Amino acid sequence: MAALAYFVTTLRAKFEDSEKGATAVEYGLMVALIAVAIIGTVTALGGQLNALFTEITAAL
Repeated sequence: MAALAYFVTTLRAKFEDSEKGATAVEYGLMVALIAVAIIGTVTALGGQLNALFTEITAAL
């Protein structure tokens, strides 16, 4: 009976650790996708924003 309890405890610990690892990977992927979106947006709008700020600076 003790061996069965040990087996169940070990099995539960393995699955709990793998869930934590999967969660970390998911958060890492989300951060990477957000970073790519920000870089893409800044790259696409960077020239327009620079022109806008130059115009505002000249007006002041």
